[in-house]
Amino acid sequence: MSSRQIRKYCSLDQESSSLLKSAMERLSLSARAYDRILKVSRTLADLEGKENVNSDHIAEANQYRSLDREGWLS
Repeated sequence: MSSRQIRKYCSLDQESSSLLKSAMERLSLSARAYDRILKVSRTLADLEGKENVNSDHIAEANQYRSLDREGWLS
């Protein structure tokens, strides 16, 4: 998914945007990590049959990222 597609298909409401911004600041995440979290969030929303990404999807995607960074999925 390109940056243009991310902006098009992963639009966030205020709550989701605030949650992601908070995670970015708290965990010192890069722009690449931001895009990856959005992509995983979009996938989670798709699996639930939801049209929009919400804060639950952002939180779950961030948890998966944390597990991956800790080596739990390796």
